[in-house]
Amino acid sequence: MRTRSSTPALVTLALGYFALGTASLAVVGLSAPIAADLHVRPATIGTLVTVFSLVFALAAPLTAVVLGRMERRRVMLIGLALMLAGGLGSALAPTFATLVASRVVAGLGAAIFGPVASATGSMIVPAEQRPRALAVVFGGMTAATVLGVPLASAAGTTIGWRWTLAAVVILTGAVMALLPGLLPPVEAGPAPTARGFARMLRNPGVVPIISTTLLVLTAQFTVYGVAGAYLATRFGASTGMVSLTLLVFGAVGMVGNVVGPRLYTRLGGAKTIAAALAGLTVTFAALTAVPGALPVGVGVFAFWAFFNTVFMAPQQTRLVELLPEQRGVLLALNASALYLGMSLGSLLGSGLLPALGARGLSALPLVPLALAVGAHMLSVRSAGRPQVLATPTRTPGATRVESSAKAPLGASAATHH
Repeated sequence: MRTRSSTPALVTLALGYFALGTASLAVVGLSAPIAADLHVRPATIGTLVTVFSLVFALAAPLTAVVLGRMERRRVMLIGLALMLAGGLGSALAPTFATLVASRVVAGLGAAIFGPVASATGSMIVPAEQRPRALAVVFGGMTAATVLGVPLASAAGTTIGWRWTLAAVVILTGAVMALLPGLLPPVEAGPAPTARGFARMLRNPGVVPIISTTLLVLTAQFTVYGVAGAYLATRFGASTGMVSLTLLVFGAVGMVGNVVGPRLYTRLGGAKTIAAALAGLTVTFAALTAVPGALPVGVGVFAFWAFFNTVFMAPQQTRLVELLPEQRGVLLALNASALYLGMSLGSLLGSGLLPALGARGLSALPLVPLALAVGAHMLSVRSAGRPQVLATPTRTPGATRVESSAKAPLGASAATHH
């Protein structure tokens, strides 16, 4: 696996995550044209994020079990094919109900592709390079906020939302074409079982870390899931300024995605996550308190973007290093928590924005963030307890692939450049 450079494979996985992220979040910037065309309220478009995210959350751990014995490249191609089918259905949807149904198909494909892409990225590099590899792969999701979401927002006003979603379909097809040639076959890891899930969840560190992910994403998507309507209401942003704000958000987020692994190396996972939680708390306190001037809002969104992506890759790395041989299932559970948080947050945002108003909605994320701080403290306290190791059945050839992963928690403190 290490005789060839891992960079092309990692970039291809990141491109797949870019397609996934754009597919899941493009509707945030397309709320106005979709709402006008399909005759629904703009705030209702937030439920499209909810549907996609909820399907992802429910399907990720289930598909990890069902497809756990299959070669990983083949699993990802299945996921990409479903994403392509769901994207095509979304672009052609004649009604809002059809669009929702297509989002279900796309969300299922994303649930298959995303966790396996992250796990594979961490498998094809040496242990000390895991934080960087995970940052590169998940950087595709960050890039989706830099380019995908704001470009989708801008394209929606020029070529229309349907052609914009069709472009995401083309991108997904391109990843399907590139993947077989740039990523070598990767054996399946240990086959997950229901008993293995139960034993894994009894590990004292697993539930607090995954709970932190769930709560942080719930907090953020309470506002981000309705970003277009929120920015228009809170800061008087036009459609063009919504696109610009999301572009700034994504660009600063890319900086955070690069800085996150470096902070992990310098500070360790616990302190890096604590810093991210502190930054996010300041963000939503500021959104509640600042005046409604658009430049101020753009500045707060930029501050938010940095700490959002500082959180992501280190959180995945903590899980991988907690139980390296179970990385696939753990990352599926973490992705499930991530998208469940996106679903819950978007549902709260779309439901409560009309009732609370934008300023009131800004304060709501402080509640799940406070709970996230408590969950993170519990995960740190649990780190010193004995681990409960799952004992799954191995598939032939899995030992060779997983052998580089058996580093203890904190092993990534080695230089990973």
